[in-house]
Amino acid sequence: METIARLHIDTFELTLRDIKQVDPKLLHALSVSVGWPHRDTDWQMLLELGQGLAAVDEIGRVVGTVMWLRYDADFAMVCMLITLPRLQEQGAGRWLMEKAHELNEGTVFGLNATREAKRLYRSLGYGYEQKILRCQGEATASGMATPSAKVEGLVRTAAASDNDSLLRLDLAATGHDRSVAYRALLPVSRGQVLVRNDEIVAFSLCRPFGRGHVIGPVVAASEDDAIAVSRPHVEAHAGSFLRADTPACNTVFTGFLAASGMQIHDSATSMGLGRAPFVPRSKTGSRRIALASQAIG
Repeated sequence: METIARLHIDTFELTLRDIKQVDPKLLHALSVSVGWPHRDTDWQMLLELGQGLAAVDEIGRVVGTVMWLRYDADFAMVCMLITLPRLQEQGAGRWLMEKAHELNEGTVFGLNATREAKRLYRSLGYGYEQKILRCQGEATASGMATPSAKVEGLVRTAAASDNDSLLRLDLAATGHDRSVAYRALLPVSRGQVLVRNDEIVAFSLCRPFGRGHVIGPVVAASEDDAIAVSRPHVEAHAGSFLRADTPACNTVFTGFLAASGMQIHDSATSMGLGRAPFVPRSKTGSRRIALASQAIG
């Protein structure tokens, strides 16, 4: 396998390789070792979507990773920055990020930072911060009774013929063409759409992820519309583990999640290098109410 770079840290000699040349089972073992919930199938989706680097030690163990998912010619989402705890204070994460930047010169980056990594990203120049709440737990039917303004329109199951409308709404909500991500998400997701005046105005997807299922992305112009398309997923998974990641500004939607058994478990910080990573095209139009995942954005 081709060696991209080498680094000596403490007693380690690390070799940097293309992440796609590494056994996915070793990548999964690394994420499990630091308590991340990703399944091997979650890793496989990311490997199909993006590119990345893996740091390997002398005996072939993967001790660090970083990936990036390119959405536009000049924008990429950084994800899966993982290093063994012993290496976190030795500069391994900075080395991986600097190599990712070198390989993508001229690119604007976005990412969702864990609390542990936020200081590193700030030191690398990332800003434009937005708090993201990870809400998770055993879904309960009690969330069905959460007060909400009456939503006009029809909520129905998404069909393949709706895909162009979903991509149009996502582009308006994020400012990026994420069709490459949706090609991977749609086949493994169940979707709900809100139709108003014969037009799809909001949607949600739900798929297997981590310990159970994740609701996301959810795209809508209002939190009430977002709740309307998310309720059917809560109902379908009542009694099982469910997760959603939402910007903290969505207080009504967060309240719905909490009433549905998904309490705030942790938080991350959305950050950008060069500019804010996701900017809706209209202040009153579609926006991200829930992320596809912290890796995908």
